[in-house]
Amino acid sequence: MNTFSTTVDTSLYEGKRIQGNKNTSMMVCKLKMLPCGSLLLMLCVARLISTSSALPFEQRGFWDFAMDNMDNLDSMDSGGMTTMMRDEEEGSGVEEIPPHHIPMCPFGCQCRLRVVQCSDLGLTEVPKNIPLDTKFLDLQNNRIPELKENDFKGLTHLYGLSLRNNIISKVHPRTFAPLKHMQKLYFSKNLLTTVPQNLPASLVEIRIHENRIRKVAAGAFAGLGNMNCIEMGANPIQNSGFEPGAFKGLKLNYLRISESKLTGVPKDLPESLNELHLDHNQIQAVELEDLSRYKNLYRLGLGYNHIRNIENGSLSFLPRLRELHLDNNRLTRVPSGLPDMKYLQVVYLHSNAIDQVGVDDFCPRGFGMKRTFYNGISLFSNPVNYWEVQPATFRCVGNRLGIQFGNYKK
Repeated sequence: MNTFSTTVDTSLYEGKRIQGNKNTSMMVCKLKMLPCGSLLLMLCVARLISTSSALPFEQRGFWDFAMDNMDNLDSMDSGGMTTMMRDEEEGSGVEEIPPHHIPMCPFGCQCRLRVVQCSDLGLTEVPKNIPLDTKFLDLQNNRIPELKENDFKGLTHLYGLSLRNNIISKVHPRTFAPLKHMQKLYFSKNLLTTVPQNLPASLVEIRIHENRIRKVAAGAFAGLGNMNCIEMGANPIQNSGFEPGAFKGLKLNYLRISESKLTGVPKDLPESLNELHLDHNQIQAVELEDLSRYKNLYRLGLGYNHIRNIENGSLSFLPRLRELHLDNNRLTRVPSGLPDMKYLQVVYLHSNAIDQVGVDDFCPRGFGMKRTFYNGISLFSNPVNYWEVQPATFRCVGNRLGIQFGNYKK
């Protein structure tokens, strides 16, 4: 194989153009003593040098292309610039897409389907950037000490708010002003000493149990005509803690004031009540007028008190009562008046001191006087001997399995 230098000497060949037939031209090369193979290789190298002036591929960024555009603008004539400007004015370029509004989600929270969950994060304040279309906001199990005026600004669509298990002791009077449509407020397990002021008029349910509320002032629930349910048990409130007019204007169905320090049935509660739960208090007795306001009650809970006596006629004010809880008290006999309660279906009397049960203690003597049969009567954990109770005592019980006796343990 022949070798040759990579440097091409232009003196090795010279070209001469010869005219051919009909504008045909050709180059005749006179080469000086070069083998045929070497000639062909040299021609290929010369061809590559003359046509391949591009540099190798290089990754480029946005600003590189921008600089190229600037260089191109410098070389554009005035006509080209005018055309480009006209095209931009007429919108012939790429259409600009407006950015879509993407709601922010507070750091550490989870936002989905208009529910913002910020529980168990150790928060010491209400987070910012809560989406304005939020329906339910969960702030439970944090360390928030107070609610400020603008904490819920703009959240006009909020339906439910959970502040359960924080350390809130202070609420600004205008905290809830923006919440025009809120219906459920869960405020249990905090350090409140009073009912928060200026609650939303749209509120239907509030749960403020397990706080430190000792007083409910007159008008505390003023303007809450839609309120249906109040859960305020496990507060150290006494009967004297309810000022006259504390529940004025309310049309409640459900009220629970259990696990408190009540010594009697409160007498100024809403007349509309269907359920009243006063369990786990220190009530000593039920007097004649205690229940006179509550003619609409379906369920009455008086279990786990210190009740020794229910005055004759007290239960006659409850013609619609269906369920009566008197378990875990100190009763020595079945309360009078039960046979006259036409709709009563369930009576809890277990864990008392009842030592005898009469044949007419539960059922009326006349046929058809009771509209509904009993579904359940509990008498277990009483000193009465079940074999001493006559079978006719439970003649108005729909199912014998609904009678619960059991063994008594002293």
